[in-house]
Formats: sequence, C-alpha cells, structure tokens
Amino acid sequence: MVEKTKTSVEEANRRAERARASTKLVHLDPIQRYLNEVGQFDLLTPEEEHELAVRYRQTQDAQYAYRLVTANLRLVVKIALEHRRYYQNLLDLIQEGNIGLMQAVKRFDPYRQVRLPTYAQFWIRAYILKFILENFSLVKIGTTQAQRKLFFRLRKEQYNLLRDGFAPDDTKLLAERIDVSEKDVIEMDKRLSGEASLDAAHPATGQTMLETLPSGSTTPEDDVARAELRTKIRQSMEAFRETLDDREQAIWDARIAADRPSTFQEIGEEHGITRQRVQQVERRLKQRFREFLDRETPEPDGRIG
Repeated sequence: MVEKTKTSVEEANRRAERARASTKLVHLDPIQRYLNEVGQFDLLTPEEEHELAVRYRQTQDAQYAYRLVTANLRLVVKIALEHRRYYQNLLDLIQEGNIGLMQAVKRFDPYRQVRLPTYAQFWIRAYILKFILENFSLVKIGTTQAQRKLFFRLRKEQYNLLRDGFAPDDTKLLAERIDVSEKDVIEMDKRLSGEASLDAAHPATGQTMLETLPSGSTTPEDDVARAELRTKIRQSMEAFRETLDDREQAIWDARIAADRPSTFQEIGEEHGITRQRVQQVERRLKQRFREFLDRETPEPDGRIG
C-alpha cells in the first residue's frame, strides 16, 4: 500500500508538470487557465485519501500533504465561486481558500469518521470569510442614503413584517416603513439575496464554470453557508458602525462603505476639518474594524479570535 501511495504521488507530480506545460500554449484568461490546471489532478477515493492522510500524520512528509491538497483544489474553487459576489477578484478568494485547505490538511485526523473534504470546507470558508471581511472596503453598501438605510434595515423590517402577520416580500409596505422608494427595496433585496451566476458560459470555451468542476451541484449545507456569510457581513458592518460617533459614521459611509467614495477634500469641507485629518480618521477606522473582526470573528477551531 505504501508503494502504491508513493506511485500515486509521483504520478500526481508528473500530471502537474504536464498541466503547467500545457497552459503555456493556451491563451486563456487567468481563471480559465487555473481551472484547466487544477483539473489535471485526479480526485482521491476514500481509501486513497485515508492512506495518504495516515502516512502524512505518521511521517509529516510534504509529498503526502501535497497530494491531499491538490486533490481538493476543485473544492476551493467551488467555494470561492459561491463567495464571488462579495469580492470580485476570484483568484484572491481561491488563494485564501487554498491557505485554509492547507491548514485543514495539516490538522486533519484520519482516524475520525469524517472525510477530508467535509472537514476542509469549514477551514476554506473561514479563511475566505476572514479575507472578505478584512477587505471590507470592497464590500459596498451603496452610494445613496437610501441604499445605506436599506442595507442595514431591510432584513430587520422583513422580519418585523413576518412577525406582524404581513408578507415579508411586500415591497410597497417595506418602502413605506423604511421611507425609501419601492424600486430601491427591490434592487437591494436582489443584491442581498442574489448570487453570482455560475451558469454563464465562458466566452473562450463555451463551458460554464460549474461544468469545469466535478462537483458543481450545491447542497442545503452550501445554501446555509452562503446565507450565513451574508448575515455575517451585514451584522459585522452594522455592529461596528454602531460603535462610531456621528462624524466617524459619516466618514465610514462616505469613504469605506461607498461604491464611489467621496474625496478627502469633499468630506473635510463638509465637516470643517482638513483632508489630512479625514485620512487619519479613515486609517484609524480601518484598523479598528480589523481589530473588531479579530475579536468577533470565530476562528476555524471554534474559538473567538
């Protein structure tokens, strides 16, 4: 069995070399090129996975970890795609997810009755979520006062409608309660509920993203994870914003949470302070938010950071 495992690892290395060589000849965008590359790695059977995990745990030999990681790179891509709505650079999300996958392999206990992909999903999502939240300036809540109001209040008001016996999707009633237009309610509801399409055909290949992955279907667990991410992002931003004074909230909304941030000069003139002072406040807000996330975001092992 050991010889078979080593042969499997060597074959995976040869496949990786061929994948790297072949991608040099194909002019595709970076995402498609990466998908082609990870597609060269064979998946593992439960028996092969267990044997490799045991060997790695016993020897700490990097070649076994490498095989376990490469066999699960598709899983990282799949989970990263689920979160693309919140951060547009997919390769950044994949990179963070890969770090989570490596941590999962490092900590995986093959003697427990759970497979590595099941265990690794939590680590991958945790690292991607942490990255998205730490790069919160790219998680936009809108440019107008109505959009910001909706971002923080829409789900709460929908819950209140449901509690009071009304339909939670009554956009007209929601608009009246929040004091915004019905069109704004519809757009924000789509924005908070929708996901980036994984079914759009790639212009170079005609394939969808999911067709390039072996396990493209989503599960109820995936849906729950995405819903939890949306909730976590809103709750984290709202909770931190509540800790700010009025001027800090204004700078947060205008600089950090806006699709089109106001200039330092514009904010300074509005609040009677210098542009340098606005810069200082923005830097301090970003640092404080990162510290807030470190305190409030669960670590992958379930601890609070």
